[in-house]
Amino acid sequence: MRIATINHNGTPTLAVRKGDNYVDLSKAAPNLPQDMVSLLQAGALDKANQAAQAAGDDALIPAAGVTYLPVVTNPPTILCCGLNYRDHAIETGNAIPDYPIIFVRSATSLAAHNAPMILPKAASDYDYEAELAVIIGKGGRHISKDKALDHVAGYACFNDGSIRSYQFKAPQWTMGKNFDASGGFGPELVTPDELPNGVGDLRIQCRLNGETLQDSSTKQHIFDVPAVIAALTEVMTLTAGDVIIMGTPPGVGAARTPPVWMKDGDVCEIEIEGIGILSNPIVAE
Repeated sequence: MRIATINHNGTPTLAVRKGDNYVDLSKAAPNLPQDMVSLLQAGALDKANQAAQAAGDDALIPAAGVTYLPVVTNPPTILCCGLNYRDHAIETGNAIPDYPIIFVRSATSLAAHNAPMILPKAASDYDYEAELAVIIGKGGRHISKDKALDHVAGYACFNDGSIRSYQFKAPQWTMGKNFDASGGFGPELVTPDELPNGVGDLRIQCRLNGETLQDSSTKQHIFDVPAVIAALTEVMTLTAGDVIIMGTPPGVGAARTPPVWMKDGDVCEIEIEGIGILSNPIVAE
């Protein structure tokens, strides 16, 4: 199942992919919750899929030309795992972490598929980071590694756009990771059944204006999805709709000579095997 949040006739709408179309869940399943967090909290993804498969033509929206919103428009918590690829840690001159490095993002920092990622007035060193996003479907505390994937609703692409000068103004990275509309998120939530071999070895790439700048595999994660979920829930309760961002592979702009920054007019694409392509134009504030 692939489900997106789109702006349809001015209204945020859940839409299930069906071939070249989306099924408008407000028509196909009006009795179900009509936002992603509420749908996940209700444990109703399967019901939404069943309704979409049975929907008539009157519920179809052509996929071409739809306006996307972030997959989860208002996640309760967005937790990001830094330096989670060994080669990326090395290229940045950092030690290989022996415990997940976690920082947070706000919902205002999200940008939908095809929507602009904003280069702020404050700085020009705007870097790309191809990342796997994990969307929690069932909350919990003290979740063990062997049960962790039972709590995952699905996956998406993420571009952890980073203003490097602000990221390193202080030991905590939060300021450089939370400029408005700086992080691309989309295009769809892809449920685990669409990925029969899991997400432990998926090709992940970043292309800037068509040039491939990152090309790796999620098998290079230092801490895989179950390990990160287990570590987080030693500390906090995860809830349905929370998003975990899994870190970026080597090839970031800051590690290049000379550095490569995203500029006004650029287009940045994140592609993850089996999940899709997230594309964002870069637009100056």
